[in-house]
Amino acid sequence: MAKTVQDILNIIKDNGIKMVDFKMVDINGQYRHVTIPAENFSEDTLKSGIGFDASNYGYAVVEKSDMVFIPDPDTALIDPFCSIPTLTMTGNAMIIDSPENRPLAQYPRNIVLAAEKYMQDSGIADTMLILPEFEFYLFDNVGWSVESNSIGVNLDAVQSYWNSSCEGRGVVVPKQKAYHIAKPFDVSYECRSEMCMHMKDAGIEINYHHPEVAASGQFEIEPQLGKMSTMADATMLIKYIIHNTALKYGKTATFMPKPIYGEAGSGMHVHMLLLKDGQPVFSDDNGYAHLSETAHYFMGGLLKHIAALCAITNPSTNSFKRLVPGFEAPVTVGYATSNRSAVIRIPAYAKSPDKRRFELRNPDATCNPYFCYAAILMAGLDGVKNKIDPHANGWGPYDVNLYHLSDEEKAKLHHLPASLEEALDALEKDNAFLTEGGVFPKELLNSFIKNKREECRQLSQIPHPAEFDKYYNL
Repeated sequence: MAKTVQDILNIIKDNGIKMVDFKMVDINGQYRHVTIPAENFSEDTLKSGIGFDASNYGYAVVEKSDMVFIPDPDTALIDPFCSIPTLTMTGNAMIIDSPENRPLAQYPRNIVLAAEKYMQDSGIADTMLILPEFEFYLFDNVGWSVESNSIGVNLDAVQSYWNSSCEGRGVVVPKQKAYHIAKPFDVSYECRSEMCMHMKDAGIEINYHHPEVAASGQFEIEPQLGKMSTMADATMLIKYIIHNTALKYGKTATFMPKPIYGEAGSGMHVHMLLLKDGQPVFSDDNGYAHLSETAHYFMGGLLKHIAALCAITNPSTNSFKRLVPGFEAPVTVGYATSNRSAVIRIPAYAKSPDKRRFELRNPDATCNPYFCYAAILMAGLDGVKNKIDPHANGWGPYDVNLYHLSDEEKAKLHHLPASLEEALDALEKDNAFLTEGGVFPKELLNSFIKNKREECRQLSQIPHPAEFDKYYNL
């Protein structure tokens, strides 16, 4: 139900709100915010918005950087992490024009809305439902140094196997043996339950939470299926809640895909399905895995563009330390049922027509979720429009464990990019599917690629501690 200005004013009055906080999203998918005293909030706030400099968010050149942020009252909620009563909301960025403002096409929230409209205009579907799985680590201590005379990281999780010799510790989890492990080994249970309670209070329904494979503090929280644009907002909130609740318990959370060498990486698998007039588009009792021809074409689009997608769905150099064989991470361009080694997995447990779907397994939560989800939708729609058959293109179905194939058989397969640089190369060559309908502005893609190449350049010049192990005494 849409909230009016009066609804917001009632919330402020009834809850003793002192501050109203506006959360905006930068090009990397990180929250930034501006706060006003509650007594300054009025109808004009929603109409005229809050001015900001978009060049500091990575979107616009300095000469054209003055923008205005228009809050969306439907996103309003009380921030549980502020000691001073605070109402928070997100919204959209607009370009200051005369006589009327117009949406800033590069702003993440506007892009995901544009992708939904493009889908609706195509006639293929009117709704995309997604379910991202959030894997993350909780550490009790972490610190790092990148100085001329000090390069390294130290971190700790009290239940980790490396603490087995610590006097009085006793409760430790063997390496890679933490999946669904119970108390007393699951030492962050209350912390995660509180995270889920905050999510529910924010209107985000949760399926479950549990320990993941890595013994050094890896966990997962899974929400329920939701509309793509709504789930993009929810993704930002989920990460915000996880980070802040962890701090309350004296821990720190990270969504880094591969924070620990030799342990499982953290992904953000994205389940998806399409609806038209409330009916499932992906379901067909007679199709492979009970999926329709449209679903297969959608998968075909994802697989055709997967290398370029990786630049958006896996936009960190650390992302590609996760995408390696041996840790249930996808490395093969293909699809299959109940097979975690292929980049697209069809869950066998989704049996009812309204739940039949597949998941894209390569994304991780270092992505900007608005860009990630919109790019996935655009790639899939391109597959449907151009009838890209994944089977005819040799992308499966692979109903075998791809990690156990011979080297000769593996050589016949297509693989994901091995580095962020490779993914950026692919995005530079293959981005027309993103710019269809003006959904992803070319200027945004150019800025994104430029920023990410600079990250790669900077990191490539920093000596790595493991290099000392390899080369110091040569």
